[in-house]
Amino acid sequence: MPTEIVVETEDRPGVIAEIGELFGQARVNIKAAAAFSQNGSGHLHFVVDNADRALAALKVGGWKVTAKREVLSVSLGDEAGELGRYARRLAEAGVNITALYTAGERAGEKELIVAVDDLAAARRV
Repeated sequence: MPTEIVVETEDRPGVIAEIGELFGQARVNIKAAAAFSQNGSGHLHFVVDNADRALAALKVGGWKVTAKREVLSVSLGDEAGELGRYARRLAEAGVNITALYTAGERAGEKELIVAVDDLAAARRV
């Protein structure tokens, strides 16, 4: 199961390069990523294939991990309305989406990474 890891760091050039290189050395594949800057701090979200290796590498590198959670990888048709239909099914099941990433595209489908407040309920949708 893919895992989202959030790293808080200073906002400066090279941070993403350093973590990307660190993950490469640790053989951690990044499935999706997002980066946000606010008030001089960087908030980096990485969805990785091996959380244990990623966390160990970040610890050795001295990076501040602020969150770790399992996320869903979902394939949806690549057509208008697919995201809305999927999100509606989650909402009707009482599941809140807390983060959403596009992670790729192939053969008429889009892969989404979805973080939710109730993973078990989301898996049943």
